[in-house]
Amino acid sequence: MKQPATPFSTQQLLPQEETLEVLKQKGELFIGLPKENQYQEKRICLTPDAVNAITANGHRVLIESGAGEGANFTDLNYTNAGGEITKDTKKVFSCPLLLKVEPPSLAEIEMINPQTTIISALQIKTQHKEYIEALARKRITAIAFEYIRDDDGKYPAVRSLSEIAGISSVLIAAELMAVSNAGNGLMFGNISGVPPVEVVIIGAGTVGEFAARSALGLGANIKVFDNSITKLRNIQTNLGRTVYTSTIQPKNLVKALKRCDVAIGATRGKDRAPVVVDSTMVEQMKKGAVIIDVSIDTGGCFETSEITYHNKPTITKFGVVHYGVPNIPSRYPKTASVSISNIFTPYLLKIGEDGGLENSLRFDKGLRNGLYLYHGILTNKSVGDWFDMPYSDINFLIF
Repeated sequence: MKQPATPFSTQQLLPQEETLEVLKQKGELFIGLPKENQYQEKRICLTPDAVNAITANGHRVLIESGAGEGANFTDLNYTNAGGEITKDTKKVFSCPLLLKVEPPSLAEIEMINPQTTIISALQIKTQHKEYIEALARKRITAIAFEYIRDDDGKYPAVRSLSEIAGISSVLIAAELMAVSNAGNGLMFGNISGVPPVEVVIIGAGTVGEFAARSALGLGANIKVFDNSITKLRNIQTNLGRTVYTSTIQPKNLVKALKRCDVAIGATRGKDRAPVVVDSTMVEQMKKGAVIIDVSIDTGGCFETSEITYHNKPTITKFGVVHYGVPNIPSRYPKTASVSISNIFTPYLLKIGEDGGLENSLRFDKGLRNGLYLYHGILTNKSVGDWFDMPYSDINFLIF
């Protein structure tokens, strides 16, 4: 029997999902870029090109005079890009959104208004409990850019700076082995008839790959250790040649460390870098060998590593030279500034489009992962564990 005609199709008659339209109102950001005052920190979070892109979208950027000079960006470059320049440091710190490379000092926190948002590095091992408490008292919302994740679960800030750090680690090791730096007098370079320098790289991520690429380019023998077979396979593919690779097994690692001239630590954990090399292993290394712990900014993967600074970058333990400067890319401030700026700019534009940080945090799990203080409430487990402080789950606070 023929069905009666109907103005609706069968698909339209089926129950449909109800959709609720949520309107996002674009917000205007007022961003402050203070001058970095930490010793030898010359990087800046936004380049003039980035400021131009941000101001073109209706936002304001206030820059402290001279903030870009360390990276060879002049005040005129920023004003031509639409930024505003001031010599008043307090005025910059009074902006509702602050961008810094280094974490603000306690003196700088005093200048910050309550309820301000700060995006900067955290560098957890360099901090004290008083730092977190000072931010909490002002009900600050703070995001550590090294903890922000992308859609693939990777850390974009870390990845962008890791390439610089990987290349730098080999160049630094080459400097430290020179006799002029009280080194053992060995030189990178495949000199005819001379055994090549032996380099152990722990971690086959971006830092490990670029350290390996640089070491091979200088004629060294390399051994790469990582517990991810996929990463070890990828590093061989990316290098375009067969190199010694191994999972992190104590027997193999100790044997390699005993023979090596340079050991580069380039591992990352979920929050803190895992300690892969204990002090007993370091004690068995050659006298005059060099350790470059690139992971020091998240705790370090050598048990004997300590934070050092550019004015005194090394310490010696068991006759082994340790380099533990956390901000290695600041040796090349212009390149590093462009790299950092590339990370910040899309996030800032997205925060503006979303109508403010609150909305962005709701919708962006990766950005939320970088949050460690929300209106003065500690929300990051690793920070809470490190300083033995209570923390709250951000998911219960933000919705």
